[in-house]
Amino acid sequence: MNEKLEQLRSLMAERHMDAYLIPTADFHESEYVGEHFKCRKFLTGFTGSAGIAVVTPDEAGLWTDGRYFVQAASQLEGSGFTLRRMGQEGVPTIEEYLEQTMPEHGVLGFDGRVVNSQMGRELGEVLESKAVTFSYEEDLVGMIWPDRPALSAEPVWILDEKYAGVSAAQKIADLRKAMKEAKAGVHVLTTLDDIVWLLNIRGNDIPYNPVVLSYVVVTEEKFYLFINPEVLGDEVKTYLKGLGVTLKPYDDIYEFVKAFRRQNVLLETGKTNYAIINNLDDSNKIIDKLNPTAAAKAMKNPVEIENERKAHIKDGVAVTKFIYWLKKAVKEHSGNEPLTEISVSDYLEELRRQQEGNLGLSFDTISAYKEHAAMCHYSATPETDVELKPEGLYLVDSGGQYYEGTTDITRTVALGPITDEEREHFTLVAMSMLRLGHVKFLHGCRGLTLDYVAREPFWTRGLNYDHGTGHGVGYLLNVHERPHGIRWKMVPERMDNAELEAGMVTSDEPGIYIEGSHGIRTENLMVCKNAEKNEYGQFMEFEFLTFVPIDLDALDPSIMEPKDIAYLNAYHREVYEKISPYLTAEEAEWLKEYTREIS
Repeated sequence: MNEKLEQLRSLMAERHMDAYLIPTADFHESEYVGEHFKCRKFLTGFTGSAGIAVVTPDEAGLWTDGRYFVQAASQLEGSGFTLRRMGQEGVPTIEEYLEQTMPEHGVLGFDGRVVNSQMGRELGEVLESKAVTFSYEEDLVGMIWPDRPALSAEPVWILDEKYAGVSAAQKIADLRKAMKEAKAGVHVLTTLDDIVWLLNIRGNDIPYNPVVLSYVVVTEEKFYLFINPEVLGDEVKTYLKGLGVTLKPYDDIYEFVKAFRRQNVLLETGKTNYAIINNLDDSNKIIDKLNPTAAAKAMKNPVEIENERKAHIKDGVAVTKFIYWLKKAVKEHSGNEPLTEISVSDYLEELRRQQEGNLGLSFDTISAYKEHAAMCHYSATPETDVELKPEGLYLVDSGGQYYEGTTDITRTVALGPITDEEREHFTLVAMSMLRLGHVKFLHGCRGLTLDYVAREPFWTRGLNYDHGTGHGVGYLLNVHERPHGIRWKMVPERMDNAELEAGMVTSDEPGIYIEGSHGIRTENLMVCKNAEKNEYGQFMEFEFLTFVPIDLDALDPSIMEPKDIAYLNAYHREVYEKISPYLTAEEAEWLKEYTREIS
């Protein structure tokens, strides 16, 4: 029996609630959340990064996607929660479930700070026919969580302009110009990566994302920053004061917005929580559009791009050293301690941290051997950790945060003999990644236009991979960044279909996943740039930022076209030129062999 579940139901009964909704979210719609916000994990025991729980007096369900079906089924045993496999036949959506189970004039409860207003509006529309009302001002799970971790309060630091490239004063001026163009007198900004980018500050309040728990309200004359004052040292306070920033306590945002009257308020409903928008007076007009900072932040300036090149050389050195070590270590291993998914991942992190200016990882490393790599978001745990042996394929998807930028790279490595099918699939993935990196296109294209370039080698053989080909990447920020991406179809939860602009950094990461056998992914980051301009318009192209060898031991050149071989040879020449100066003589000699020309 789940005592927490019964305690929650008791609080629901006191408040006459017929259902209570617990998402995986913080107050800012962040992709990752700090320990304080893991209410769903506390209540259900499910530790996956995505999922929504719904509790009624008689039932409790957890909705999650295909990445987590196996994990959730195991972790929910004995919890009182039923797994609802999203997207599967016969499984209702959360909205459909609530529409079916909520009584007439029922009450749906949730913490309005962790449900975005777009989801709140959609729930309201679905439940309108039953005259359901919302109770959104209490965090019931927080009331039954006795040892809940405190809100993170890590120190804020200033990102020097030699890294940021543009002053915060200029960014704020540009934002006010965008507000004026949108005819907005007030802008409410709650997305943490946008806030720290705008102010050229960084922090450590969310794992892997160097952001600061905060809100911002901007008017034509004033700039308000809602933040825990304890995280600001004297230098940062002086810096913010110089920018004209007025400091307010973090939680004061909810009362503050109540004072707006007859204003045009610019905000993004899909990224602003339900409580903030419901505290706005009805006399205000909401201008619901992409935060201006999201588009500006995505287009890296020349200083950021040059810094990114430097960050990727450092990262490339770490990953190249790792691959050299891994191939040798697995082949020659004879120690008492086995080489496992977790132990080799830890060694890669150690190599990264040896690089000057490294600030840690940019996401939780995916270290996956053989069939584990067929789960494209696999995360090794002590229970699943397996030994690496001199056979088969090993996949590592990892990244680092540096003062010079954010990296994200995937390489799949042959640790010994592999099957003909694995070799064919590895080659198709390499061809796909290189072809997309060499595409030329007219300005105005979106990722939807370009995705076929990557999938064509798969689709012609009746194969596919069930994830996007590319996502935007931040600068010393979130490894997944809006508003651009590369995918063949749009999905509602992804807001990444912007036109590709010069300066946008994007991943290029095709893959293939054969359940129970193997998974292969090869990923480079690339920056979009202007090519020639002529009577047809402005042409665009990509430049690779990532320089790490693609494992020739796993390649089958016989299925490659001449252009694919040319792309690979040219890429490997650059890898050797850029990375070898930072290696030992033995490592450099190995790299020379592993970047040799093929025919």
